[in-house]
Amino acid sequence: MEWSDDAIVLSLRVHGEASGILEVLTRSHGRHLGLVRGGSSSKGRAVLQPGNRVKLTWRARLSEHLGNFTVELARSRASDMFEERAALIGLNALSAIAAAVLPEREPHEAAYEGADALLEMVAAHEFADWAPLFVRWEIGLLNELGFGLDLARCAATGTADDLIYVSPRTGRAVSREAGEPYRGRLLDLPSFLLGRQAGEATAGDLLAGLQLTAHFLEQWVLTPHDRSMPEARIRLTDLAARAAESQ
Repeated sequence: MEWSDDAIVLSLRVHGEASGILEVLTRSHGRHLGLVRGGSSSKGRAVLQPGNRVKLTWRARLSEHLGNFTVELARSRASDMFEERAALIGLNALSAIAAAVLPEREPHEAAYEGADALLEMVAAHEFADWAPLFVRWEIGLLNELGFGLDLARCAATGTADDLIYVSPRTGRAVSREAGEPYRGRLLDLPSFLLGRQAGEATAGDLLAGLQLTAHFLEQWVLTPHDRSMPEARIRLTDLAARAAESQ
């Protein structure tokens, strides 16, 4: 069996003396693993850095086999992110979340396209510029996995006005008035997630957004499969919390 695809490198694990097990997020074949001969050599590692976009071909005798990748570098951006702490945290968080929540070999083209656009932002911009896109990418992951948030109207009243909360149980928006008696139990809904109220997000908004998506990824995707939130993703929320404290 054989196929070729575009892919984003998520991780590389040393296998034997010079080979590596490569984990990638592909455009048309989902999250996929394969053996790369020479992948753990110095030349191979330079290409197979997390965040790089590659063109690869997968070959195996049977579809259920691990198979072998041959890889060609298409877009090198890892080095740009390694030089800046916030960007490296973002890269590691994206790689960890993709590996943790996306089923292996299940196509999710929107997740790939979103991740590629997000990594371009992470490589070239400040945290405040790419963090809103990170939140939207994770909301997209929830949608892809069948757990979409409903942020268009209040779950209690049906109004589309003054939405500032989200129910932590249902993922539906709640208006200020309807949520007032329960505000201690509701999640904050940052205005940058409401297109009509979009504007420059504050550090507090970014923290609220990252806490929002982390809650539902953990509740709906990770915990049911006996998984916990990856440490790399927790560090991203911590970064936002420090930014909010210093604002």
